[in-house]
Amino acid sequence: MAMAEPIFWINPGRRKLVDCRQGLGLGMEEINDAADRLVRFAPLLAALFPELALTGGLIESELLDVPVFSRRVFEGSGGRFAGGLFVKADHALPVAGSIKARGGVYAVLCLAEGIALSAGLISGPNDVYAKLALPAAAEVFGRFTLTTGSTGNLGLSIGVMGRALGFRVVVHMSTEAKAWKKRRLRALGATVIEHDGDYSLACATARQEAAGDPQTRFIDDENSRELFLGYAVAALRLNDQLAARKISVDAEHPLFLYLPCGVGGAPGGLTFGARLVFGDHVHCFFVEPTQAPCMLLGLATGKREAISVRDIGLTGRTEADGLAVSRPSRLAAAYMAPLVDGGFTVADEDMFLGLLQLREAEGLEVEPSSAAVLSGPRRLFTEPEGREYLERTGLLAVADRTTHILWTSGGALISSDRHKAFRERGREAREARSLRP
Repeated sequence: MAMAEPIFWINPGRRKLVDCRQGLGLGMEEINDAADRLVRFAPLLAALFPELALTGGLIESELLDVPVFSRRVFEGSGGRFAGGLFVKADHALPVAGSIKARGGVYAVLCLAEGIALSAGLISGPNDVYAKLALPAAAEVFGRFTLTTGSTGNLGLSIGVMGRALGFRVVVHMSTEAKAWKKRRLRALGATVIEHDGDYSLACATARQEAAGDPQTRFIDDENSRELFLGYAVAALRLNDQLAARKISVDAEHPLFLYLPCGVGGAPGGLTFGARLVFGDHVHCFFVEPTQAPCMLLGLATGKREAISVRDIGLTGRTEADGLAVSRPSRLAAAYMAPLVDGGFTVADEDMFLGLLQLREAEGLEVEPSSAAVLSGPRRLFTEPEGREYLERTGLLAVADRTTHILWTSGGALISSDRHKAFRERGREAREARSLRP
């Protein structure tokens, strides 16, 4: 890992759900409560965002068939990969255009609900939440500031949702965060404060800023229970999508999820929800850049958030900007220690090559952080650690009945010029690989 070489790691601490459920502290009750809250807010979201009209205000992505790409994965594994392959298209989630539309929007709605109840704007969960789109509500919300630290996508989701309701929004970002995301936030009316340090410094500054101001609410990507549960609701939605396709998830039909990981909140929430919904029959793998494998480092060493990738000589710099963090979330790392199956790292050039291959095969355009997951099934079936894991757990025996989901993270809001540049990087990576001995 310290040499920034791609690695594959199996979590020796992964436990059966029955052995760790009681110690988790959160459960299906909290996930269902979060799902209910999103249903209550759905009419308001439909009123604020016309693109949600068809879903009645629910923010959800499609589960896409990718038959051509699936054949490429099969060929790339030398015929060893078996099972169905899908893309969970969070790169095209409405409103915020990334996976952060799940957690970021939900966290803002939780804060808005609490303020609205205290101010008498709504009387309780049975009231009409659509009235929070009225000017009287915006006037109340405008007295408060939402602040967060972000590498880009979380800040965008909070900015979009917060500004739509009338909140003031301040996003602390490292100078290395993508310029177009900063421009988009400023165009929404949010304040963007840039820091010379990395994501952790931006987050710490935002946390300190909020601590002394009762009118400021800090949304903490490193420790937020609300963000975590917002992501976890996706497991309920995925269960419905699989059922609609008549895809079973059980001992004879295991499910594999490949999740892009930065600080760990999004993949952590997804894994938490998936383990509670699908039990021991779902197998979750985090994917991180070779220069910023903070969650894998924290779990593999047992030090969790107490160790940074910089401690082992890595830079944390990667083109997968949503994953460019040096230290994992304390909350997510604690939950993932017994729940996640493992993880692997991907070099930037392989992300660009992957996004090019996905575009060529299926016409889908994703950003590099999304493309990190694309090699997941091939590596699971071809790398020694993955093969040993499949054999040891008995999963290899049912490989032809497995379902594999590549969970994308962002890309819909990126300009066509940027996507074109991504593909050119992919072609350069392919050419360089063809020239290697």
